[in-house]
Amino acid sequence: MSYIQYVGFNVGGGSRSYNFDVVGTAEEAREFTVKLQSEAFRPSALKFQDGPDICFRRVKRELEAETHDRHAQNHLEVGREEIQDYVERNSPHKRLKGELGTT
Repeated sequence: MSYIQYVGFNVGGGSRSYNFDVVGTAEEAREFTVKLQSEAFRPSALKFQDGPDICFRRVKRELEAETHDRHAQNHLEVGREEIQDYVERNSPHKRLKGELGTT
């Protein structure tokens, strides 16, 4: 069983790079970096506190898709569609509206 551990982020060049270690496998620990464009952090998109979570989920999906013939990439990016999907699924305001049966 593998564990994904968030170890921090770096800012530069119009983006944030979130760093993760994957530990607990038979192999040596692996390092992953997930890049998010700074423009993703605006009022209608992600909050800064969402960065580690959306990037964690990106690493997790990459690891779940790994096979003997296809190893997970160590340098990943989060795209616009992923950001939009994340915001729609995790927005408390939208969930509240849905729970009340309104749109």
